[in-house]
Amino acid sequence: MEPTDVKNPEYFHKVVDCQYACPAHTPVPEYIRLIAAQRYTEAYMINWESNVFPGVLGRTCDRPCEPACRRGRVEKEPVAICRLKRVAADNKDSIADLLPEIPRQKNGKRIACIGAGPASLTVARDLMPLGYDIDIYDNQMAGGGMMRSQIPSFRLPIQVLDEEVNYILDMGVTTFFDTEVTSMRSILDKGYDAVFVGTGAPRGKGLDLPGLEEAGDAVHIGIDWLSSVAFEHTHKIGKRVLVLGGGNTAMDCCRTSKRLGGEDVRVVVRSPFADMKASPWEKEDAMHEGIPIYDNHTPKEFVLEDGELKGMLFEKVEAKYDENGKRSLVPTGEDLVFMEADDVLMAIGQENAFPWIERDVDIDFDKWDMPVVDATSFQSTNEKVFFGGDAAFGPENVITAVAHGHQAAISIDLYCRGESVQNRPAPFTNLVSQKMGIHEWSYDNAVESDERYVVPLAPLAKALGDRKVEVELGFDQGMGFKEAERCLNCDVQTVFQEDRCIECDACVDICPTDCISFVGNAGEEELRTRLSAPAGNLAQDLYVSESLPTTRVMVKDENVCLHCGLCAERCPTTAWDMQKFFYGVTKAGQTA
Repeated sequence: MEPTDVKNPEYFHKVVDCQYACPAHTPVPEYIRLIAAQRYTEAYMINWESNVFPGVLGRTCDRPCEPACRRGRVEKEPVAICRLKRVAADNKDSIADLLPEIPRQKNGKRIACIGAGPASLTVARDLMPLGYDIDIYDNQMAGGGMMRSQIPSFRLPIQVLDEEVNYILDMGVTTFFDTEVTSMRSILDKGYDAVFVGTGAPRGKGLDLPGLEEAGDAVHIGIDWLSSVAFEHTHKIGKRVLVLGGGNTAMDCCRTSKRLGGEDVRVVVRSPFADMKASPWEKEDAMHEGIPIYDNHTPKEFVLEDGELKGMLFEKVEAKYDENGKRSLVPTGEDLVFMEADDVLMAIGQENAFPWIERDVDIDFDKWDMPVVDATSFQSTNEKVFFGGDAAFGPENVITAVAHGHQAAISIDLYCRGESVQNRPAPFTNLVSQKMGIHEWSYDNAVESDERYVVPLAPLAKALGDRKVEVELGFDQGMGFKEAERCLNCDVQTVFQEDRCIECDACVDICPTDCISFVGNAGEEELRTRLSAPAGNLAQDLYVSESLPTTRVMVKDENVCLHCGLCAERCPTTAWDMQKFFYGVTKAGQTA
């Protein structure tokens, strides 16, 4: 293999698995160390630079970082990265003096953002400090988009959402709330220099089954019903509730129903339990609240008596998988199952809807009626119009919408300055030694043996008695410190210098995971089999040195390294060093 190019910023970025997996590339180990040092405000601001909504995401994020966490390779549970984000948000001081200054002298460019969800708010956050005038349009009465309308208050208190939304709106954004945009042409005719569309995926899917029309108001689209509850239009539901669907929206629907008077609330899903799209913790929370989940049941018919909904019929199925892993749901042949219901909530998916965009404004749509959007620049075929969040490529999550917003803001800034939107500035990176003495480091490199700490919950009776009572209480400072200490500091890299190595193999002897080997070079496939412990995870790279005097090469399996620093402590010639790697995604206005 060729020697590893450690000067490539993406090499060590990939080694910081949690940050690499985060769509917004939040510097996770950096802010976790600050939490352990009780520097909560600084930890919050590092989050705010990347993910914009630390208090919101510390409660509701889909946590793509956690399955990637290196701690999960040591024991069953990863670091509670998401909940540590909340520790920073809950314990920070005022950040008013830390927010970017907004120029009084504007740059003369006007941007329209359609929708006030996380993607649009991120665009505004990034462009306002550059002197842009931003107008945001939204059909709701306040900002936040789906964070306000579809995430229940027992998961996300409204005051937390308002605080973080207002950090952005208070920059001087002009808002047009309670305003339904019905024409893209009318927006373009206002003379904006660019338009960003962040309208989400606002249309909930339904099931056209026998009896649907007769069931009338007893059947609801899940996301519409959640919005009605959030905006205080709906205050109750029937005692017997069926929730159809296996995603996070279904979990929100069933848990909200329980708080609005539902006594027999059930989730019914076609797929096996393990295949449900809902996050594992969302399923756990629902079941903790006494809500059963009936899997492998396909809805067939709404059952009515004298024009009134009585329940539904379901067909039992089983999952069959072919050699390619493709799933088919095959009826078992058992009798149909009847379940009683006063109300049915359909939470089987969401889709985009763009009836307000005329088809003659130079915005192309594909065969699925989605806008044709460049995956890098987020620019549509109308060079003035950009898309992001769920509106760009379909339903995802808040952190993905934020990531889209950052990139779209870069493109809008480049476009308004007359530069190519494909000319993406490089990320900011640095690599700094953490050495304080021969065997001392400026970070805590001891690997704690603690298992993941459980977030305390409000008493069940209290939580179910009021839909606005937050269920999760969060870590207190003491527990937050203990959980933070579980982090393996994956951003503190083991950096090797060939010209100092005497090939004594002391690092090989001391390594607790056998991730370092000195072997003869070969092609990657063979080299992976020659190591002290075979490197089977092809998704993570091998760190390969230049040839050493014996013609051997140093090979380190990045997949299993714990970043404990023992190799650097043991090395008699300082060929190994522990160097902190920082990777910051470029924001609008930054240059290469």
